[in-house]
Amino acid sequence: MKRFMTAGILLAAVLIGVWVARDNLPFNMAFLNAGGDSKPKEGYAAPPFSLVGMDNTTYTVQGKREKPVLVNFWASWCGPCDLEAPDLQELFEKYGDRIDFYGVNSTSYDRERDARNFVAEKKLTFPIPMDRDGKVTQAYKVSNFPTSLLVGTDGKVKERITGVITKKQWEQKLEALLKNSSK
Repeated sequence: MKRFMTAGILLAAVLIGVWVARDNLPFNMAFLNAGGDSKPKEGYAAPPFSLVGMDNTTYTVQGKREKPVLVNFWASWCGPCDLEAPDLQELFEKYGDRIDFYGVNSTSYDRERDARNFVAEKKLTFPIPMDRDGKVTQAYKVSNFPTSLLVGTDGKVKERITGVITKKQWEQKLEALLKNSSK
């Protein structure tokens, strides 16, 4: 009887510990905190943020805007992010006058020095806001890198993309974003 009570108390303590710590879990354990139907998703307002970029400019996503925006969450150690970076740069060169590109470095899961080296090595010229405290990454419920969101001029998420897609797929999505934002 004592053994069952001790096991029950221990189990309750572990469950309470996980519940209390769930908001501070590292990205690779975020599945414990993320619901299966996580927001922001298509049709919902993009969570507002203002982050200072590597260039010391403040970049903001909040409500209605002049141009749609692609918000890409990445980290320097992320292999798929490394694969995706050249395509994003080419897409920025093609669409950057009509779509804002924000390559949000999830700095709370990265090293800023490594992120700066990554940007220099990949010759990225689009804005790189730095999420140093991880609050924006958390607000967007990012648990895998890369994760991108397409946000329309109405401030609502049009699409959430987890992982790497081809440049052609990106072009199709960006053309649709532009078409739908002009309505």
